[in-house]
Amino acid sequence: MKLSIPECILSIKPYKPGKPISEVEREYGISHSIKLASNENPLGPSPRAVQAMRAAMADLHRYPDASGYDLIHKLAGRLGVSNDQIVLGNGSDDVIGMLVRGFLQPGEEAVMTLPSFLMYEIFVRSVGAVPVFVSMPPEGLNLSAMLEKVSSKTRMVFINSPNNPTGSFVTQDDFARFLNDLPESVLVILDEAYIDFATDPQCLNGLAFLSADRPIAVLRTFSKSYGLAGIRIGYGVMPSEIASVLNRIRQPFNTNLLAQAGALAALEDEAFLIKTRNLIQTEIAFLQESVRGMGLVCYPTQANFFLIHVKKNADLVFEALLREGVIVRSMVSYGYPEHIRVNAGLHEENLRFLNALSRVLKG
Repeated sequence: MKLSIPECILSIKPYKPGKPISEVEREYGISHSIKLASNENPLGPSPRAVQAMRAAMADLHRYPDASGYDLIHKLAGRLGVSNDQIVLGNGSDDVIGMLVRGFLQPGEEAVMTLPSFLMYEIFVRSVGAVPVFVSMPPEGLNLSAMLEKVSSKTRMVFINSPNNPTGSFVTQDDFARFLNDLPESVLVILDEAYIDFATDPQCLNGLAFLSADRPIAVLRTFSKSYGLAGIRIGYGVMPSEIASVLNRIRQPFNTNLLAQAGALAALEDEAFLIKTRNLIQTEIAFLQESVRGMGLVCYPTQANFFLIHVKKNADLVFEALLREGVIVRSMVSYGYPEHIRVNAGLHEENLRFLNALSRVLKG
């Protein structure tokens, strides 16, 4: 074919998500495996959400509410913002894509950490803009280093807190100082996909800065704490002027009928959210204590996952764990050649992981 493909598209490396359990089992000839690689909710989905989606299936012949009014109204009341400050997305990464398309032009720059969520770079490159990277050690992000990368071409900054893949976080005070030194014309995107797991009172809550008359968009999701990753629904909270731009380019039915019904019901499932948080806090503490008992370094986290320095090639450890039926994430492609990332599972899953890791490291 004689198609002309833009150079900015050819520069993109495709996003490689964690493989589903069924594919891994086929590839490695294993069964009864456990997956602790994609930061999913080990309890499954919110029961109320499942019930609501089953009821909504009777209306699958109807288009969903293009405005997502009921869900937006419920979120606005919960968060203390107005309806016109919320934009729904097919996952929070859908909102990222809209922000990039709405506010970045070819040749302009967006500052982000390396490593971080790979879709930041992909979206930025897709519009011909330039990603500018700030190296981030496993211990966490230095906002001063990010400020040093800001130039006259910078139009956007991505901050992921609690951070994926490190689990580290930005404090309220550090962010306030950062915002004070950042040019007012730069849009700050705060990705808070894991905020529901944060327990440190100093952890940044971006909603506190929405009244600062600055261009800030806070991203959140139902995928993690509510266990709704499979229906893809998230949202952004931002000044209404920014939201109005996104609504000009948003697909009219970008959140489907079942997703809206499930998310709306999940917001009422407080018991499930508390159960999830308690499980994650308990099991993260158990995992980290056990890993340190093996003589390994693991890093503090405010998310439902954490990094482990395995002191060996992480890809080899990853492969060996796969053959034990345990799926984790190697951090080699993220620039951490001797680190793996593991999310908290059910207690019996975590025991299996620890036993497998001990065997792999000894072997």
